[in-house]
Amino acid sequence: MFLTALVGLALYSSSLPLVYGLDDGSGVGRLPALAYNTWNAYQCNIDEDLIVTTAQLMVSLGLQDVGYNRVNLDDCWAMKNRTADGSLQPDTTRFSKGFNWLTDQLHSMGFQAGIYSDSGWLTCAGYPGSYQNEARDAETFQDWGFDYLKYDNCYIPFDDVLREGVYGKYQRMSGALVNLSKSTGQPPLLFSLCEWGWDQVWLWGASVGHSWRTTGDISPSWDSLASIINTNSFITQATNFYGRNDMDMLQLGNGNMTFDEAKSHFTAWALMKSPLIIGTNLSAITNETLEILTNKEILAINQDPVYGTSISPFRWGVNPDWVSNASYPAQYWSGQSQNGTVFMLLNTLDEPADMTFNLTESAWIRAGIQYNVRDLWTHTDNGTAIRSFTATAVPPHGVVALLLTEAGDEPAGLWPPCAGAADSQCSTPNGTHVE
Repeated sequence: MFLTALVGLALYSSSLPLVYGLDDGSGVGRLPALAYNTWNAYQCNIDEDLIVTTAQLMVSLGLQDVGYNRVNLDDCWAMKNRTADGSLQPDTTRFSKGFNWLTDQLHSMGFQAGIYSDSGWLTCAGYPGSYQNEARDAETFQDWGFDYLKYDNCYIPFDDVLREGVYGKYQRMSGALVNLSKSTGQPPLLFSLCEWGWDQVWLWGASVGHSWRTTGDISPSWDSLASIINTNSFITQATNFYGRNDMDMLQLGNGNMTFDEAKSHFTAWALMKSPLIIGTNLSAITNETLEILTNKEILAINQDPVYGTSISPFRWGVNPDWVSNASYPAQYWSGQSQNGTVFMLLNTLDEPADMTFNLTESAWIRAGIQYNVRDLWTHTDNGTAIRSFTATAVPPHGVVALLLTEAGDEPAGLWPPCAGAADSQCSTPNGTHVE
């Protein structure tokens, strides 16, 4: 009877067009989101005062100054039932002033506002989902003044109701957002798919939304971080200006992570161009956590307007290359940025380790050139690297983040004349191989 009643609802969005992404030329979602989300710290214990207080803390703590410009509500904001005409409604006690008041408050403080819904019958916490109400709900969210939609994957309709795969289920809301944008002339809401990596979402996510979750929920532990990094090491090519792998929320200050593990967490998420969504109770944030979240040199790479791609592994280290290991993910990574070549060295061991690499192991380094080395955590210039670089005593589960910039030709007379991976093919002009 429950399903019959749901199916019998007005099919406000029963026929949606095929959609090929949400890029309308407005630049919405071109760079990873920098945001706050309520779920990790508060779960369902949210109200309008908490949201405004959180926004005020983001200003006073300097988070807004370094780019965190969104405040997102997660689950549990709604009444348990829709109105008589089928519309969603905010909880009349916890959000008594209404969402237009709340989004006006956030906008007046310089923030964008985010809201949460689900692609199934219900949200994960049991509130009304948006399935078969996509167009109605998209219009409601925009009328309330929201700019961002996190869209979850709970309470999936039976196959004989759905009659489409996971892609089609998310495409329904994507189509609603595109249609709404076309009809109103307003940019589409930033659309964040919380799909948990099912159905290889990284293959099709960019045709539907701006970001897509690639794994299950994060937990505040090294094991969880290592597993998520490992999964994403094989799909970095999916991230660019058209959309990105979402590695889930930042768990800094939650659980029992060490300071070095927290730095690794933030560095990997930022350099892999994941959205950076804070899930910490800001009223109890430590100076150490704030130091990590406000690292401007790391944030600049996440928000690079020239290169939208993720860093990628060039050597796995503990394991042979291309071997998946949830406990020991790839250790040596690099990528492009507008200011130089970025490197991330991740010590996945339980003890300190020296970490060495040849510069030309990275595809973005030119042979025969020496490089200036900038440490993005100590914020120091650390001399010049010629052919190789060694980071000494990297802490257990710790990270080194470097920016290398060209410093002219390497010194003459270095041997061997070829220092790359194909040394056996190093040759003089007449074809003589150099041993």
